[in-house]
Amino acid sequence: MSKHLERDLEALEQEILDQSSRVEEMIAKACQALVEQRPDVAQEVIASELEINVREVKIEEECLKILALHQPVAVDLRRTATVLKINTELERIADLAVNIAERTISLAEHPEFEIPAKLERMFVRASDMVHEALDAFVDLNVEAAREVCRRDDEVDEYNRRIIEDLLDTMRSRSDLVEAALQFFSVCRHVERIGDCATNIAEDVIYLVEGEIARHHFDNLYPAV
Repeated sequence: MSKHLERDLEALEQEILDQSSRVEEMIAKACQALVEQRPDVAQEVIASELEINVREVKIEEECLKILALHQPVAVDLRRTATVLKINTELERIADLAVNIAERTISLAEHPEFEIPAKLERMFVRASDMVHEALDAFVDLNVEAAREVCRRDDEVDEYNRRIIEDLLDTMRSRSDLVEAALQFFSVCRHVERIGDCATNIAEDVIYLVEGEIARHHFDNLYPAV
């Protein structure tokens, strides 16, 4: 590998790590805004979206430039492709954080609706998955990436149980239907953050092992 390619790849990976830090901050603020019922913090999340989108385009352009100029092969090609895919997932996570922030602002009109405790725990678990998937990328740790994939089932289970609770609330309290629907939407967005974290973890497996991990759950993520 040429020194120029290595330099460009290192700069690219630093860009994606900087982007990931900003996205993780958006997740943390979205969770804070929801739990503490802070529309002002929710507005901060929404205001961050433009910067994330601009950086996402820049990173994609850098990936394409590397592919065009250096024509990398083998692991260097996988490094570039992995950054390109993680870049997309981070932008999606940022969008989901913004969606949650928007729902939080709407929920300010329903202070009588108590936030389900399970939802906060689900949010923390999904946020942890994102952080751990990105750590696995930095460390090239396949086993840590597989553990992230396995933990997605926990987030899905939280999602199922919270939806059941919300449905019970809507059946018994017609005056809370609108608020419950807002929480239903938040729950789905948090579940999607877990899915995006799983996708990042699968990208790490691809980077290290050259194996496209999607849709091969039984073989790649055996129960422990």
